[in-house]
Amino acid sequence: MYTRQLFVKNGLFLAAVAGVFASCQQGNKQGTASANDSSVHQPASGAVQRLAYVDIDSLEAHYDYFKEKKAALEKEKETAQNEINARERQLQSELSVLQQRAPTMTQAEGEAAQMGLQKKAQQHEQNRQSLYAQLQTKEAQFNEDLQKRLDESIKKFNSDNRFAFIFSYRSGASNILYKDEAYNVTNDVIKELNAVAKK
Repeated sequence: MYTRQLFVKNGLFLAAVAGVFASCQQGNKQGTASANDSSVHQPASGAVQRLAYVDIDSLEAHYDYFKEKKAALEKEKETAQNEINARERQLQSELSVLQQRAPTMTQAEGEAAQMGLQKKAQQHEQNRQSLYAQLQTKEAQFNEDLQKRLDESIKKFNSDNRFAFIFSYRSGASNILYKDEAYNVTNDVIKELNAVAKK
């Protein structure tokens, strides 16, 4: 589904960051990190780096703007597919009529009818491709808009720099192997997104 990659950052980047974080945790087991907060890493400078994550499945389920726009896009896709199917049924019907009339037609009439039907079929294929291209463009714009809104809301949510990293998490499609619900900021981000959408 087109939304399956929505908001998910580059996998190699996440893997690299997760690897760096894992090595930092291993090297810091005897360091100054709090035993009660496994997401806190104490670098040599003494600064605290906190991590958090946003559950994309939950975000998509509760972000009103996303649900509305996705439903509208799905409806537009369905309408386009129905239009294509109707045109194909019409062409099939015309072909059936031509096949029934073929024995009573002269060769010239048959060739003319065949060429006319082929022209209609070619025009239909061009229209179908154009329609799909328009839908793909709208889908890409939809994804770009959502990513921009998420980025802006994350930036506003984290304006106090509480978190050094905020990851995206999706069940079955994430490089994050373990997550502590204590650092799930999804609901806060959804509130921020919905508040902006209402404005």
